[in-house]
Amino acid sequence: MKPYAPVGVPSDLRPLLELTARVGRDPLLTQAITGNSSAKLDGVLWIKASGRWMADALRDDIVIPLDLAEATDCLRRGIDPTERYPSASLETAMHATLPHRMVLHVHCVNTIAWAVRNDAPAQLRPRLDGLCWQWLPYVASGLPLSRAIERALLVCPNTNIFVLGNHGLVIAGEDAKAVETLLTEVRGRLDISPRPAPPTDSELLLEICSEAPWNLPDDDGLHIFGTDVISKAILTQGLLYPCHAIFSGSRTPQLFRPIYYPAHRLRSRYGDRPFLVIHGGGVVVNGSMAPAELAILSGLAQVVQRLDASAPLRYLTEFEIAGLGALNKRKEGNACLLRQCHRDSLVW
Repeated sequence: MKPYAPVGVPSDLRPLLELTARVGRDPLLTQAITGNSSAKLDGVLWIKASGRWMADALRDDIVIPLDLAEATDCLRRGIDPTERYPSASLETAMHATLPHRMVLHVHCVNTIAWAVRNDAPAQLRPRLDGLCWQWLPYVASGLPLSRAIERALLVCPNTNIFVLGNHGLVIAGEDAKAVETLLTEVRGRLDISPRPAPPTDSELLLEICSEAPWNLPDDDGLHIFGTDVISKAILTQGLLYPCHAIFSGSRTPQLFRPIYYPAHRLRSRYGDRPFLVIHGGGVVVNGSMAPAELAILSGLAQVVQRLDASAPLRYLTEFEIAGLGALNKRKEGNACLLRQCHRDSLVW
């Protein structure tokens, strides 16, 4: 069988697509629609389209061409390139700002577990020693992040690794092999063993699932939200990063606060929730949850399992969470779409 050939995509882009697909298939690096990649070829910025899954890079047309000169001109004028190219990734400004030929942005769970700590720079410094990296405190995606990277490059133009506070990891290089080599090195240095998960109360969960719309999740890892004392303490104090905030339209961690079962009128009181955290039992999910939402929730569970009770955490501020709402509104209401749309129609 011939390998899939994306329509209108130059053959020189094949290495990036292969890397993108490999990264997209690793839930510890990217979850569902999260993450993006790009390549600059002959004046064209090829970048992952908004809402596409990186895992589909070798079986679907997930990258789109942008005029690089036009994108950089937008940046010079203080305009986010996605205003000119609304179907492009939300991180297009960042990709256009970086001078490197290839750029990869991932939501690596090990990186995020360090990036949500108040002492992240001090923790990362010895672990990333010898690499050309920089720490960027949290800043909103889009034009603000591109400006932060622009300033960072003025300090150290050779930087090819950026750890984004309360967000993720960016790696840049001249070709896909160099980017993947750096990615492997960084994730190895930042590896954290996940905390063992306590047992679930299967009998209790099955009793709840006997009533619609609740089901058991395919990923047993989600049950730590209800069974692990440390995880519950972390998740009920605030929102750690943008994908965590997606599940909290109220801008609070209310959705992650455990419910004590039996609860009076469970269905009528909570039937509109995407999932329920059951104290001491685990998690049940709404049958209407989209695959992307489940994947992102699994990523959150992986992050929390890598945080210990003594970690000094840095939660998103109310101002930052409000900014996420404005950003999602500009991108056609991503937070709401995540819950109700199908896999190929989400926006990110």
